[in-house]
Amino acid sequence: MDQLKGKTALVTGASSGIGLATARRFVAEGARVYLTGRREAELDSAARDLGPSAVPVRTDVSENADLEQLFERVKLDGQGLDVVFANAGGGEFAALDELTPDGFDRTFATNVRGTVFTVQKALPLLNDSASIVVTGSSAAHRGVPNFGAYSASKAALGQFVRVWAAELSPRGIRINTIVPGTTDTPGLRGLNPDDQDAMLQQMADATTLGRVAHPEEIAAAVLFLASNESSFVTGTELTADGGER
Repeated sequence: MDQLKGKTALVTGASSGIGLATARRFVAEGARVYLTGRREAELDSAARDLGPSAVPVRTDVSENADLEQLFERVKLDGQGLDVVFANAGGGEFAALDELTPDGFDRTFATNVRGTVFTVQKALPLLNDSASIVVTGSSAAHRGVPNFGAYSASKAALGQFVRVWAAELSPRGIRINTIVPGTTDTPGLRGLNPDDQDAMLQQMADATTLGRVAHPEEIAAAVLFLASNESSFVTGTELTADGGER
């Protein structure tokens, strides 16, 4: 415990799932955590659950004005940022012949543009030796039907991280990608609300461990990348996918 004692962190997409589990773990490890999410009621509920160390700021990372407001709020507190977990993401899932320009743009606006400018706007507030973690996806390394735009957007983030690691190294800032496999989150269950159990079992069967991840397991991997335990790790991907086959 106390791996982040006295640190200040930002977790985007923190209303539920991996983001919420990670924010909870960061708070347990002693951090003060800014939480973002698009749905204000869910975000406020998450903040109440996490207690006084959690600061909710409603933010849609695909909207520049929202990002400006977020970082102005962080700047007001004068503590800077020691950890940024750029986790907010989503996407529309469609085969090539069903993909629409609007769906493509929405996916890349959230996953790529939102992450790029979250990290960019955090730069002036990052304390030296800070850590940044970006959420990728195991789908970026596989050919999963209907995941074309989503997986491509996550693959793009992996390349940005490799470049940013070189650009940020003079300040001692580390940046890495967490690559979760299938994780039992509300967002995943929403892909097939009529037959969630069958969907999850099919995904579990595709892993060596024979199950999907719990969000807390991914949060533990993010904590490793965020803390000094990974002080010599930068520009790489940490895969936590249960041995997807």
